Amino acid sequence: MALQDLYAALNMPPQLKGWKLSDGDPCRESWKGVSCSGSSVILLELHGLELSGHLGFQLSNLHSLKKLDVSFNNLQGEIPYSLPSNATHINLACNNFTANIPSTVTSLENLWHLNLSHNFLSGPVGNVFEGLQNLKELDLSYNNFTGDLPSCFGSLTNLSRLFLQNNRFTGSVMLLAGLPLHDLNIQDNHFSGVLPNQFQYIHNLWFWGNTLKPSENDPPWNFTLGTIPTGKNASHPPTNKSSAIENFSYPREGAIHKKKGLGPAGVAGMVVGGTLLVTCAALIIVVHIHRSLAIKRLSVEIRSDCSHHSLPLNTIRDYCSHAKKSLQSSAPPVAAAWHVPPTCSRGSGKSVRSFSETQKFPVAAKVYSVAELQLATNNFNEKNLLGEGSLGSVYKAEFPNGQVLAVKNVNTVPLSLHEEQFLQVIQNAACLRHPNIIALLGYCLERGQHLLVYEYVRNFSLDDALHIKAHNTLSWGLRLRISFGIAQALDYLHSKCLPPVAHNNLKAANILLDEELKPCISDCGLSILRPLKSNSVKLKASEMAIWDTSYIAPESIQNGVDGIKGDIYAFGVLLLELLTGKRPFDSSRPREERYLVNWASSRLHDKVSLQGMVDPSMKGTFSSRVLSRFADIVSLCIQPEKEFRPPISEMVESLAHLIHDEVSTGTEKCSTTADDNELDLFDDKSFRSTHTRFFGSPSMSCYSSAP
Repeated sequence: MALQDLYAALNMPPQLKGWKLSDGDPCRESWKGVSCSGSSVILLELHGLELSGHLGFQLSNLHSLKKLDVSFNNLQGEIPYSLPSNATHINLACNNFTANIPSTVTSLENLWHLNLSHNFLSGPVGNVFEGLQNLKELDLSYNNFTGDLPSCFGSLTNLSRLFLQNNRFTGSVMLLAGLPLHDLNIQDNHFSGVLPNQFQYIHNLWFWGNTLKPSENDPPWNFTLGTIPTGKNASHPPTNKSSAIENFSYPREGAIHKKKGLGPAGVAGMVVGGTLLVTCAALIIVVHIHRSLAIKRLSVEIRSDCSHHSLPLNTIRDYCSHAKKSLQSSAPPVAAAWHVPPTCSRGSGKSVRSFSETQKFPVAAKVYSVAELQLATNNFNEKNLLGEGSLGSVYKAEFPNGQVLAVKNVNTVPLSLHEEQFLQVIQNAACLRHPNIIALLGYCLERGQHLLVYEYVRNFSLDDALHIKAHNTLSWGLRLRISFGIAQALDYLHSKCLPPVAHNNLKAANILLDEELKPCISDCGLSILRPLKSNSVKLKASEMAIWDTSYIAPESIQNGVDGIKGDIYAFGVLLLELLTGKRPFDSSRPREERYLVNWASSRLHDKVSLQGMVDPSMKGTFSSRVLSRFADIVSLCIQPEKEFRPPISEMVESLAHLIHDEVSTGTEKCSTTADDNELDLFDDKSFRSTHTRFFGSPSMSCYSSAP
């Protein structure tokens, strides 16, 4: 199932011989790039196959996978949170991955080698490598990382090779002083301060392009540092201690000429010698500039030059032989088709890290014909209808090649957008890629139709899971993880996109749960297409409209303007819904309880009232301390004044800590496993999965006696 999910996420490329969307045995049938031990997949080597798409959401289900190599492809989006938990080697180099390193990397305790070089990763790294005591080789080079080195670097006690070159790291490198490094490359960053004395014992050291200098209080190095300029340490990568200074040889004392005693021959010799020196220096400078430009071009064109080689965890000098030759020859040819990675920029239409100031985004969505979509949806038959949304009807589409997608027929009556504006909306929405966001894959604008094609997620929403009695209830552990997934998606929209993207219609009905109970948010990036929900006539049209407005922040109702803070308010309402099992508006309840936020706000900080608010199906499954911490998160999100609502990134962190503490405490207290609880809890087929993404709360049978 994990490989089938990956195959679909990679857009079913013909290069993957033998792969299938259903059935099949990757081990017996020898799927391309898959190696097995018995019936367990242990190696996945897909480098240099010109693959596109993303890595899917089920890699963590490959429990026996030791090596994952997808380097030298055109993979896009964020690095997935669901990485194989027992992997020792992960190579994602030379792709188009964006955003930052997922926090789940810290759980990969068996990891030895990690290569994320030559991507478009950005921002501060954070303590994502904390606890990776087995990590020996790490390559983050040729990205756009910023900020100081996180403290976790100091704890990587087995790290022998580290490559950080060509980023924008700042601050001190003292954290690296105590590591047992054999190879270290920190060149072309913004490091400053003291050059640690311990660096002299590193066999292969590159540190030019920073402003580092040795401390006056440290003992002198075993090899002379006085010949190395402090502004720019070296002009060529030193391979050992002696070569670190070979390019900066100063005149020896015996070579210094005195002013007197120079005859005409001596003067002539000096002139000739000076001319030769100047000529040689000029040649050296030209060669050096040419080589530097070639290296920079190579970093852009490395996919085309080395498409059939996996990237070794090393510096530019160790690339494949074809790349080495390109450095020695004239400038490499410009890549014929360079795939600009998708970003979330919606203003200028330029890449955050473009290769040209005028490079525009390609529309990532595929163009479909009306005939194709009519055939796939059985002429938009009611049997294919998945549901009605605020933008129009959604149909299940089954294509002749076996691919299943969802088609949204956008109601254009309330729209006043020109077609160019509509295309811009599609272009921006198609760039959004996150495991918890339903991806826009294509569109059709034929014959006056406005059709959007999405990846298919089963027609089962969070609203269904919480409020339809035919389904068994969600456990506390699942509700926590669903909250966390939604928060991560909002953090992606609010923090990783430039400019930030507000959803503006976050509600339980717009969050689908896939077969693995992973939350997937729909309609991201389409808020401009929705009629203004602040229209008082429309608000009073039906109870459904009133119910929907219960997710809307007070300032949005007053002035009709949504935004980032409005999303955080709606997220708080969702958390309340998950906690209480109640709808945000319910006319069947007593008058004072109809609006969930109004009723719950005053009870969140009262211990007795808070206990009474909890969904009866979950009572006794978690401690009062956990409940109180969750209530604090809710309270912050639903603050009436938007200025007091924290950024969603803080909510992600708070929920992550809550889940971590819950799992840790549950593991110590419980005798049954998480998987057993999961299967015991969900007898309904809707909640069953052979390879669930979420682990059931281990607290189900042991927290009833918790304080």
